[in-house]
Amino acid sequence: MASDYINALLKKEVTRTPIWVMRQAGRYLPEYRETRKKAGDFLSLCKSSELACEVTLQPLERFDLDAAILFSDILTIPDAMGLGLYFVEGEGPKFSKPLNTLDDIDRLSKPDVGNELAYVSEAVSVIKKNLKGRVPLIGFTGSPWTLATYMVEGGSSKNFSKVKGLMFENPNHMHQLLNVLADTAIDYLNNQIEAGADSLMIFDTWGGLLNKQSYEDFSLRYMSKIVAGIHRHYEGKTIPVTLFTKGGSAWLEQIALSGCDAIGLDWTIELREAERRVGSQVALQGNLDPSVLYATPEVIVTEVNRVLDQFKGKTGHVFNLGHGITPETNPENMKVLVDAVHSYNKFK
Repeated sequence: MASDYINALLKKEVTRTPIWVMRQAGRYLPEYRETRKKAGDFLSLCKSSELACEVTLQPLERFDLDAAILFSDILTIPDAMGLGLYFVEGEGPKFSKPLNTLDDIDRLSKPDVGNELAYVSEAVSVIKKNLKGRVPLIGFTGSPWTLATYMVEGGSSKNFSKVKGLMFENPNHMHQLLNVLADTAIDYLNNQIEAGADSLMIFDTWGGLLNKQSYEDFSLRYMSKIVAGIHRHYEGKTIPVTLFTKGGSAWLEQIALSGCDAIGLDWTIELREAERRVGSQVALQGNLDPSVLYATPEVIVTEVNRVLDQFKGKTGHVFNLGHGITPETNPENMKVLVDAVHSYNKFK
């Protein structure tokens, strides 16, 4: 039986508005912090299929969520390409071998995903087995543009001068890099589907840095390539794909033409406006500001209802935050959020 989550993405009938939350398995949960301590560090946690399964399932034990999302990281692909991913507490991801020169890009090649990233598809398989059909499992990748920003900058950045400089000064090399990343992402996502993923997310964290033309040329073009290259139907089921560009609300019409099934929205656009602009073409996911979860339960319920009141369709909406849940969030407030979405009176 298809779930409300999958049905909403495919704009089919639902019994209630489904909800899952970006980073729903994470540092705001004390049980996650315990498991991470047991793993030793974040990457070791990602690379252990048993521990990745454990933390993927933790939020489902606490909250009535409509989907699980694979616990992993968007930077697994560049790590598999030999760039030496590591994490610094308080500073985020870094690479010991960033792409400093054009020669570095020329030397880059598509890794053997089935070998180098086998731990990810193994985690998908273990999670899927342990879910026992309870809810669908979401697989994911970072967008080629977002991966490239980290690979060229060497980590997080304040002004992204290196990657934007490369884009404007050496667009051919930028396209070369993005093509390799897109081809790798296609293999990577197909492996996740074959291991049991029921739907897919492409996270374009840094697409909102770009102007319209650059976004279409260097971000959306390669996400569209991925959408066209992955298994959209596998073993009798449709695999829906959601694209999420943080800061991308100006380009909803272009994103809707990518071939995706749903568009993830951040909190900078009203859901009613997004539905008016593209809701007849694609489903929508979002879009409560994660900071609302710092408020009282009464405020959380009010804000949830405000988002849900804006959506006029009977299906085609998956409730989510406009970005990932923050580590300081009280888990009790997450429960208030999930319960408020499910008790919304549209479906009573």
